[in-house]
Amino acid sequence: MSPLAPGSVIGILGGGQLGRLMALEAARLGFDVHIYTPESDSPAGRVAAREVTGAYSDTSALLEFARTCDVVTYEFENIPAAYVTHLLDNDRHVAPGVSSLETSQDRSLEKNCLQSIGIPTAPFHEISDATSLEAALSDFDGNGILKTRRNGYDGKGQVRIQAGKGRKAALDLALKVPCILEAYMPFDCEISVVVARSARQTLAYDPSRNIHENGILRRSIVPAGLAQSIIAEAQTMAIRLADALDHIGVITLELFVMPDGSLRANEFAPRVHNSGHWTPEACQTGQFEQHIRAISHWPLGPVTRHHNANLVNIMGEDDLDIPAACNRDARLVSYGKRQARIGRKMGHLTYLSPKVG
Repeated sequence: MSPLAPGSVIGILGGGQLGRLMALEAARLGFDVHIYTPESDSPAGRVAAREVTGAYSDTSALLEFARTCDVVTYEFENIPAAYVTHLLDNDRHVAPGVSSLETSQDRSLEKNCLQSIGIPTAPFHEISDATSLEAALSDFDGNGILKTRRNGYDGKGQVRIQAGKGRKAALDLALKVPCILEAYMPFDCEISVVVARSARQTLAYDPSRNIHENGILRRSIVPAGLAQSIIAEAQTMAIRLADALDHIGVITLELFVMPDGSLRANEFAPRVHNSGHWTPEACQTGQFEQHIRAISHWPLGPVTRHHNANLVNIMGEDDLDIPAACNRDARLVSYGKRQARIGRKMGHLTYLSPKVG
């Protein structure tokens, strides 16, 4: 495929903050953006050239939307893969493809994929009933984290089982939906690596160290304070994943750093990621621009980091004076959401400091 010319139309499935930030970068590069989303007046739709409101399951409307676009991408991984396959079957250009989307939607498929390409994960078992849960717990010395195989994010759909606590809640969840039980991993920290991959290039950003509160990412810090050997291994793993999936666009791999310095994959997201929100301010080319470049068959930009960064998410429950917080030391990005709720990401602040060395 030839590089898309400015004025071409990029379609985005999803109207949330990631779609909004991609749309703004696409517009800066000269593209028109069309948004397809189940909700009207979406954060992404309000900065796009066109917003189409419809259900993903309305395959006729979805295909009609895609026919107005030169390329279609997605901003989150919970769009059913079958609907993206429907677009591909009707000769629409979708990037990333369905492989990344389908694999990321099922934790069991995801972990088996990672293990198959030499990226270790926490040990896990598939759970479908009380018998399989008890057998798995016995294998993990009575401890573990039960996770739904599908539709889990920001700590949702998870139950921690430790010292006998959490068993009933875990069983209740396992009887409702297919799950996996992961062995508890006493890791030192979590990091993530954002990778941009086009048909001709693959580039990895510096890993960020991630700090969570109540299962939700609160801060991402770069540099991550790790040995260069660990950083290089993490980047190699993330690139290996992108290559294995033939992923076009941005993909993010989350990893646990163990006490001995080894790495275990937690999960991946086939898209731009909250832990990479620092990249537009701290790097020569940010993740949102890279994604648009990759799916448009443009050359990728350099990922050279010119500042250290401390990214802080603004949550719906925060009593924060936004104008005061947006000072010369911080870059504010607001997501344009109409309503604040507890646990809802409303924006972020990126604090920069000079990079030393």
